[in-house]
Amino acid sequence: MDEQKDQTGNPALPGDTTPKVTGIGGIFFSSDNPKEMKEWYTKNLGLEINDWGSSSFESRSLNNPDEVNSLQWTPFKKGDEYFSPSKKEFMINYQIQNIEGLVDKLKENGVTILDSIATYDFGKFVHIMDNEGNKIELWEPSR
Repeated sequence: MDEQKDQTGNPALPGDTTPKVTGIGGIFFSSDNPKEMKEWYTKNLGLEINDWGSSSFESRSLNNPDEVNSLQWTPFKKGDEYFSPSKKEFMINYQIQNIEGLVDKLKENGVTILDSIATYDFGKFVHIMDNEGNKIELWEPSR
């Protein structure tokens, strides 16, 4: 029988709570005119824009087919403070597990943590900076 593996190639254990990235939760980028950008993508590529001003792509977990994941695609107005302190024109949201454990690990590794973990109905969030000044959003979805 083949052993299931996690994304790092290690054996996947039921109830695994290792602090790590489990997928991509969102792609956010700057635009001169987000409204026109959304309209262009809707008209030409069929993206449906939701109540949050983004398009949501749903997928299923291979290890847990009942689990539905989503990826948010959202253009922001160029210069939007949401990207600060990064000067880059994009931000990736990584879906993770065990946000508290991951933040502890990142602190031990000297990673810049930009804010405290915030909890909402749809999950927990925290923002960090990578070693090249890219702001990263970490999201642990509510299950």
